[in-house]
Amino acid sequence: MKSLKGITFVLVVAAALLVLYSQDSRAEGVVYDIDPDHSQVTFKVKHLGISNVRGSFDLFNGSYSFDEENPGNSIVETEIVASSINTNKKKRDDHLKSDEFLDVEKFPSITFKSKEVKGSGDDLQIVGDLTIHGVTKEVTLDTDYEGSVTDPWGNKRSAFTASTEVNRKDFDMTWNKALEAGGFLVGDEIKITIEVEGIQKSS
Repeated sequence: MKSLKGITFVLVVAAALLVLYSQDSRAEGVVYDIDPDHSQVTFKVKHLGISNVRGSFDLFNGSYSFDEENPGNSIVETEIVASSINTNKKKRDDHLKSDEFLDVEKFPSITFKSKEVKGSGDDLQIVGDLTIHGVTKEVTLDTDYEGSVTDPWGNKRSAFTASTEVNRKDFDMTWNKALEAGGFLVGDEIKITIEVEGIQKSS
């Protein structure tokens, strides 16, 4: 019985140390708020199978913690206002906001929440849940760490460029028109590029 109690005590202590280590390790990440004035979310999709339509989402916010020594401790969370989609053509933007695409009245937000950060140095892969049109899918953002710097006002900043490709049909956006010569009006694959600059939160 004493032996069993001793083993139980050792296991409890080990578990407590593991929790403390995990918390300390996670705490090493520096927390940044995304600076929307120096960040952008852009995309492109094929039109008629021969050219690209490019656009952006102009309103978004979020934060991330980044542990440069151990990127696996890093976390990313972002929210995009779906109605801020902008392709520089109002008629097209209104169509993209409609229930045939984003349905922004029913699904006002696009979100991304990281689950895992892999890689090292300036070559990272951020795995997380992307929610568009009310549908959540796991995606991987191929990410370049661009470095960090202190601005003239004493704020520490860091920057990243990330990209991924998704199929809009995976998010229940299936509208299209067939072409007489074959093919479709709008491509299915959407290439997304995110350029983020963050400002370190004050402690």
